[in-house]
Amino acid sequence: MSDFLYLIPVALGMGAIGLGVFLWSLRSGQYEDLDGAAARILFDDEMRPLARKGDAPPEANPAAAEHLRVAARREPTRSDAPC
Repeated sequence: MSDFLYLIPVALGMGAIGLGVFLWSLRSGQYEDLDGAAARILFDDEMRPLARKGDAPPEANPAAAEHLRVAARREPTRSDAPC
């Protein structure tokens, strides 16, 4: 029974901390644009091959070379536009 004297204040303190974090997230705008994050995953961003030290140039791989040619010809999208 004496354990409850320690557990109840600890539980109330953790609840107060959780409530404080939730209120902070509301004030800082974490829940402003819920639909934008859901729609952003649907956009097809261009995949760029990563060059690592010692890799062959993209021209050595025909598929990568074609991908680079197509990427160079495409029109800029919203994500490419300067802010």
